[in-house]
Amino acid sequence: MRKDFGPKPFMYPMPVLIIAAYDENGIPNAMNAAWGSICDMNQVALYLSAGHKTVKNILAKGAFTVSMADADNVVEADYVGVVSGNNVPEKLEKTGWHTVKSGLVDAPVIEELPLTLECRLVSFDEETECVTGEIVNVSADERILDEKGSIDLTKFSPIIYDPANHDYIRLGEKVGNAFEDGKKLV
Repeated sequence: MRKDFGPKPFMYPMPVLIIAAYDENGIPNAMNAAWGSICDMNQVALYLSAGHKTVKNILAKGAFTVSMADADNVVEADYVGVVSGNNVPEKLEKTGWHTVKSGLVDAPVIEELPLTLECRLVSFDEETECVTGEIVNVSADERILDEKGSIDLTKFSPIIYDPANHDYIRLGEKVGNAFEDGKKLV
């Protein structure tokens, strides 16, 4: 037996993405967004309303960063999603987050968020509200790396958004090996 929910945006997992960009005066702003994904080997697609201050900044500067929120930053990540940069221009100060300018794009990197995609704006479609960005670099804080220099999810502890229950969930344990376990059925 299955239960029908009708048309809902229920897709799992939905990463909690923190999108950051500078305004015309160089002031960093960030917003929380769940509707985004990788759309090519070096591109990201985000579905963001044009009314967001961060979107206005992205269009003005042609660059942005996408960081994944982690369990240590749930309160701050939620805050930048419930408060608008249109109303609180320097909302990042309230989070206690610190930013540094990316060395590759004109956008801020939030130091407390351990994994960041540094992106150049490719396009913004006003009708679909899709922001597409070229990933020019991925930077990771050494604190989330294993001894081989790879990202260790247990050290990173990224969170996802549960759209059905409006919860943030920490990603769990490893359950298999990609591109390997399926070979058992070959």
